[in-house]
Amino acid sequence: MAISSSSQASPFLYCGKIAQSDSLAVLHLKRDLLIPVVLHSRDDLDEGYDEGKVTNTRFGSFPHSTLIGAPWGSQVRASAVDTGSRGRKGWEGSGRKGRKRKRDEQFHNERGTEKEANTDAQNGGILSKADVIRNQDTVATPKAAVEAASGFVHILPPTPEIWTASLPHRTQVVYTPDYSYILHRIRARPGTVLIEAGAGSGSFTHAAARAVYNGSSTAEQGESEFKGLDEDPYGKVYSFEFHEQRAQKLKDELQEHGLDNVVELTHRDVCQDGFIPFQTTPSDMNTNAIFLDLPAPWLALKHLTRGGPSSPLDPRTSIHLCTFSPCIEQVQRTITTLRQLGWLEIEMVEIAAKRIEVRRERVGLQEEGLRGANDSPASVDEAVARLREVEGRLRVFHEESAFDGKGLSPATAGAQVSKQQRLENIRNALEGRKLYKEGRLVHKPEPELKTHTSYLVFAVLPREWTEEDELGAQRLWPGTVDVPEQDTGPMSKRQRKKEAKIKAGGNKASEIEREGSSSKLEAI
Repeated sequence: MAISSSSQASPFLYCGKIAQSDSLAVLHLKRDLLIPVVLHSRDDLDEGYDEGKVTNTRFGSFPHSTLIGAPWGSQVRASAVDTGSRGRKGWEGSGRKGRKRKRDEQFHNERGTEKEANTDAQNGGILSKADVIRNQDTVATPKAAVEAASGFVHILPPTPEIWTASLPHRTQVVYTPDYSYILHRIRARPGTVLIEAGAGSGSFTHAAARAVYNGSSTAEQGESEFKGLDEDPYGKVYSFEFHEQRAQKLKDELQEHGLDNVVELTHRDVCQDGFIPFQTTPSDMNTNAIFLDLPAPWLALKHLTRGGPSSPLDPRTSIHLCTFSPCIEQVQRTITTLRQLGWLEIEMVEIAAKRIEVRRERVGLQEEGLRGANDSPASVDEAVARLREVEGRLRVFHEESAFDGKGLSPATAGAQVSKQQRLENIRNALEGRKLYKEGRLVHKPEPELKTHTSYLVFAVLPREWTEEDELGAQRLWPGTVDVPEQDTGPMSKRQRKKEAKIKAGGNKASEIEREGSSSKLEAI
């Protein structure tokens, strides 16, 4: 069941405080394993679970009834679900598959004859309308979920960052370190009109939609408050994808996520056909920012010039552009074309992001038996004390091993008990310790990070400047401004002497200049 963008706001733009039915949520299993799920209060596909709609993970089964209404970020325990019930599918009628076991039991119990059951089997296993009505009684409301002994997940709201980590990869994606910097450099903000070429899996598309969103165009608020803005008052992303299947899949996802009002996706080869979507005039676009994730971005730059009838650029603002290229040869050809077409402030950037792990490293014998710590001796004194303890146990063992030739001596048994008691004392003392202050604070970069090498080329195309614009600017900001003298209040004697010297020096310099000019005239 798709999420209707007209009935509720996109969860990427407003997610509320709790998870809602028919809305997207992300299940966080571990740091690098997230699962996007659309929550349903009913099992419309009739998958056969008694608890209704269920999502199965490696950490257990989670009925959607336990997820709906949960606050974002909360921990949800797994439920004991009979996964074998999936084999007992629903009936074939009314768009549902036949629940064979229940159907056979119903025929044998209610009709009492095997003949009628065989007749139904000869009809292809499809129940009559009356049988479907009777079977609807067997599909009761989902039963309450029973908490399992182990397993849990955290339920998270959908954001572009979380979606990038959990989306189904159809192509290489633009990861968060890259697109966060790109959106900053191309000045994407609420109300911006942005062109994206090479949508791929939609990672950058979702981030751009959130960045430019400035309210719904269907809202009843007046447009007078937006007058005077250079950007579109509501923000827009014009996205283009060359691959037809990927474009259709991404279009379905955008509609399911409620972003189809912000993003307009078009299947097109922009290098040949340009950037004007179907049923859209160039004057309606007024693009302010551009992102090109293409194998040959220099071929598309010819469609991003000013003055032509098919130019999608806003003539009133400067245009900020970014290209995403994995090879330095692509960068060289792109920069050459940008210079030929009049783009300025051209710059290449390589993003080399690293994620740093910060933790406290606790070392010492007081950490024995505790998780996340090193129970090795932290000093020579601790090592010597432990060595003496071990040697003492060994000496007791050898001295009393022949106590009766059977079993251990009381001293050895007491030594074993003392070790257990020591571990128990360490666990009891843990409650009064402040672990966040103990140990040595260490950090290290993680060896692997989900990203790929890329070169980002940024450029700016200045706005057109006409004679009318120059005259208007001169009227607003004249070149000479008369600054009236201001009374600074009483001055000290030293300040008055200093000001008099400055005036005298200025008068003397002007007299010297006049004398020099008069002498030149006499010489002539």
